[in-house]
Amino acid sequence: MEILWIILGAAFIIAGLIGAFLPVVPGLPFSYIGLLILQLLYTPFSISFMLVWLVIVILLGFVLDNVIPAWATKKSGGSPFAVTGSVIGLVVGLFFPPIGFVIGPLLGAFAGEIIAGQKSDRALKSALGAFAGFMAATGLKVMAAGVMAFYYFSNL
Repeated sequence: MEILWIILGAAFIIAGLIGAFLPVVPGLPFSYIGLLILQLLYTPFSISFMLVWLVIVILLGFVLDNVIPAWATKKSGGSPFAVTGSVIGLVVGLFFPPIGFVIGPLLGAFAGEIIAGQKSDRALKSALGAFAGFMAATGLKVMAAGVMAFYYFSNL
């Protein structure tokens, strides 16, 4: 039975890593669940360690998914259409790996700004800002999920 719990925890860790890239999958909470399963099995972490990661997951989940892309878009003069377009572009880009992961969000943000009524030069500037914010948030989520994966597998 213990092996099944370890496999389940590893599946949550892997889902968390995948979810760090995909905006529709709650990656950091999945990674945390993996750590929680390991904690319930072997108690390798302190309570403060688990509480700190819980706060990180909650805060990073909100800040990275909402605040950073919106801030970068606003700084570049973009609208919420750019952020939405960037997310849609990423989902479409998943069907065209690996270049789709990069081009999809950028084209999606550009299309969102064109739909919002921006001229193409202004839309490109806004799209680059939305893209930069989206990529920064994704990079930070991947790092956090990677650190949790490291702790999981190094404490088995």
